[in-house]
Amino acid sequence: MRTEKNILVHELIGLECEVVEARNASNIGIRGKITDETMKTVAIGEKMILKNGTVFRVKVGDKTVDIEGDFLASRPEDRIKKKIKKW
Repeated sequence: MRTEKNILVHELIGLECEVVEARNASNIGIRGKITDETMKTVAIGEKMILKNGTVFRVKVGDKTVDIEGDFLASRPEDRIKKKIKKW
């Protein structure tokens, strides 16, 4: 079960998401469902957003969580296997 404490080790595809900070200012404010995820990018709808330097606001249940893309910067299948020491 996805919670705000273990979101980094779960699949993100299907979650509602909004870009709240980004190096590329044109990406700020993009929102929608995460449709795909690669090692360096997240697809929100049809837009590909770089993970590094971006903060994503994700809705998990009835709560929202801000996730720094730098924590997500690995392949999703590898990230699921990792143990995150401090979040």
